[in-house]
Amino acid sequence: MICRKDNRHFTEMDNYVYAHVILGNHMVNMTITVPKEMKNDLDLFPEINWSEVARQAFREKIEDLKFLLNYKKNSKMTEEDAIRLGKEVNRSLHRRYSEMK
Repeated sequence: MICRKDNRHFTEMDNYVYAHVILGNHMVNMTITVPKEMKNDLDLFPEINWSEVARQAFREKIEDLKFLLNYKKNSKMTEEDAIRLGKEVNRSLHRRYSEMK
């Protein structure tokens, strides 16, 4: 596969994965750089539509982040409250898993 982007040619040997991402009614191209080992692993499954896998992962992550933004917007919790709550949860989990041993 050869793709031209910013006056530079990329080939499969450059270890790029090409993904098509749908934004609204338009399709745009994204180039994702992955380690060579991951590219080799992706190549083990040529029947998989990796662009669709990437789209689904992006969609899920965006939905998670939107949920957090909305939750944060409506939250009255301060940063100090969040830190205190996190420490309480950590202590509780530590006790629970210590008792299981």
